Amino acid sequence: MAQALDIDRWNLECEFNNTDHRTDLNGVDRLIVRRGQLFTISLYLRSGNYQPGLSSLDIVAETGPNPSERYGTRASFGLSANTDTSCWSAAVVSPPGDMVALSVCSAPDAPIGRYTLTLGQSGKIEFILLFNPWCPGDAVYMDNEESLAEYVLSQDGIIFRGSYNHPIPTPWNFGQFESGILDVCLRILDMNPKCLDDPGQDCSGRRNPIYVSRVLSAMVNCNDDRGVLLGKWTDGYEGGVNPLFWRGSVEILRNWDTQACQPVRYGQCWVFAAVACSISRALGIPCRVVTNYLSAHDTNCNLVIERYINENGELIQSKEIVWNYHCWVENWMTRPDLTSDFNGWQATDPTPQEKSEGVYCCGPTPLRAIKEGELTFKYDTPFVFAEVNADVITLKKKKDGSTSSVITTTMVGQNISTKSVGSDAREDITHLYKYPEGSDEERETFKKANHQNKLLQQQQNQGLHLTIKVSSDMRKGCDFDVFAVVTNNTQSNKKCRLVFGSCSVSYNGLLGGNCGFKDLLNVELSPGAERRVPLRLNYSKYSSKLTEDNLIRLAALVLDYTTTETILAVRNIVLDNPEIKVKILGEPKMNRKLAAEITLKNPLPETLDNCCFSIEGANLTGGCVISERLGSSVGPGEDVKVKIYFTPSRSGLRKLVVDFDSNKLCHVKGYRNIIIGK
Repeated sequence: MAQALDIDRWNLECEFNNTDHRTDLNGVDRLIVRRGQLFTISLYLRSGNYQPGLSSLDIVAETGPNPSERYGTRASFGLSANTDTSCWSAAVVSPPGDMVALSVCSAPDAPIGRYTLTLGQSGKIEFILLFNPWCPGDAVYMDNEESLAEYVLSQDGIIFRGSYNHPIPTPWNFGQFESGILDVCLRILDMNPKCLDDPGQDCSGRRNPIYVSRVLSAMVNCNDDRGVLLGKWTDGYEGGVNPLFWRGSVEILRNWDTQACQPVRYGQCWVFAAVACSISRALGIPCRVVTNYLSAHDTNCNLVIERYINENGELIQSKEIVWNYHCWVENWMTRPDLTSDFNGWQATDPTPQEKSEGVYCCGPTPLRAIKEGELTFKYDTPFVFAEVNADVITLKKKKDGSTSSVITTTMVGQNISTKSVGSDAREDITHLYKYPEGSDEERETFKKANHQNKLLQQQQNQGLHLTIKVSSDMRKGCDFDVFAVVTNNTQSNKKCRLVFGSCSVSYNGLLGGNCGFKDLLNVELSPGAERRVPLRLNYSKYSSKLTEDNLIRLAALVLDYTTTETILAVRNIVLDNPEIKVKILGEPKMNRKLAAEITLKNPLPETLDNCCFSIEGANLTGGCVISERLGSSVGPGEDVKVKIYFTPSRSGLRKLVVDFDSNKLCHVKGYRNIIIGK
């Protein structure tokens, strides 16, 4: 007859197990393991010895408030000769004696979350179970160590902003392993409305990364629930902070947690995406932030953006808009609800734009479905398809209310970007979302998507051709010229009107004040001739109009008097902030105090006041932001220099994220990669 083991005490061997499961960056003071992978517990017996084949132990693993075998949130099992990695199992892996090394394995599809493991009558062990992208049986399995190091274990990264022809890298501290962050991520799951309505079913759903990604997409914004961030794009940031203030996710997640799950104010798309990335990586889902330049927001699901301009070429604001850029995340997983062709990266968007199944969330939708125009696939494929593929039709509204079509070359979904694996370089992933513009495959995709054929945009080498050229050195604080270039590609003389204007613009397409304007009523061009018309942009005029995005919209409009055709060229330019230089003083070693010497030159023709430098970095600044405020003003062209001290807590490659803020020059970002020795 089998004899139940009489357990006196146990050792969870947290340091060994957490290191083996790659969760030791969360600390080794409690057991955190990944599903489908063995972990070992040392059991010390009160009486008797373990006898192979004679000793027994009833084990129960439970998660959630109402554990149930029907929901998969409860599993009962005993000792086996060997552990089975396809299900909950346990085996003794030590010789007979009064100390038993118990090897336990969770099912690779077990729900993630907090668990209790009951060992016979003797006691309960608590641990946290996460997704396991190193386990072939897990739906998030990724077969590449370098990619796993980037998309799961890396605590910092680069998010691309700026414009499609001038992508600007912004450093970000994801900080998913900083103290307490995993607990905040689990609390986010517990606060989602589905969990509050039916906790048993919700906890069961946590076996599935599709379900978890969709919950996170809804919970990172607070539009339908007690989510993390409140979005704001207009009218100042009273009662909160400018989204550009954030340097990382740690402060945001901690603020939400300590403020009784009240939304943190404020976020915009890159902040929503970055926080979603931190949570996904914390839970074990491979994740990356992507930026889509010239991103369409299609509100009526017809895959067409209709925009109107007035007779001066100025955009008339409407709901349908092309964002200068938009950020979302991609999560890596299989799609058993679809065919295996649609496994891999899935687009998920936590920025609240349109409702999906009655809630502000979006995705996960397979990149392959977007590329192939499979718009019937779950979830929200038509919306993401439009973001990267919508046609843009421009109409000119005349004073009498009539409209006429305008020839233009705006193409959405340009230079879709993410940080490269293992380096800070930009990786262009446009090819994962769409076939090359104008290719046969692209045309076929549009037909499949029931999409009307694109207008033949700007017949090359026919009629007048219009482009906007810019100089290479467009820095905030400088005066500079931009150029409208009109070319006559016909065999006859041409007379036309050229309107060339500029205005500030937010990254999401909202227009601001006029920065410079020119209207030439009689531009004459002989056959083959080119006319280059400059427009001077003066700091004294654009400085008060500019938003923190540093973006100016240039629009040139040509009216051909002989054919009455209207041609429009639009280009957004981004003004570069000054470079922040970071020098590390001292030998970078673990637990050794270092100084960052940070320098910046004031590029503006005016004095800076209220100057403040801030730094943060995963395993560099103790999960905190360290700030140094200057007591004096900084004159035009002057250098400002500070030293900020910090103590690294971990070895390896780390990213120190730096921010400079002042009354006139706001939220300038910089960073320095540091290799910390042991």
